[in-house]
Amino acid sequence: MSQATELAAAAGSTDPRVGLRAVRALRRLLERLEVVQVDNARRQGWSWQEIADALEVSRQAVHKKHAGRPAVESSWEA
Repeated sequence: MSQATELAAAAGSTDPRVGLRAVRALRRLLERLEVVQVDNARRQGWSWQEIADALEVSRQAVHKKHAGRPAVESSWEA
């Protein structure tokens, strides 16, 4: 079972401590994945608008969040 699958299962726990910790960990994982994929898209020549459309957010929001940030390695496993 992958870490993400285990976290998703834990997020459904009836124990709030377990569930909330899992939600926090999933948020961190999601943020790392977004950074990797935005960097992938930019390296492939995607515009900020194309990235925003894929994420269903505004171009301004994605640009504000990711522009000027140093690029990360393609591998998101830490």
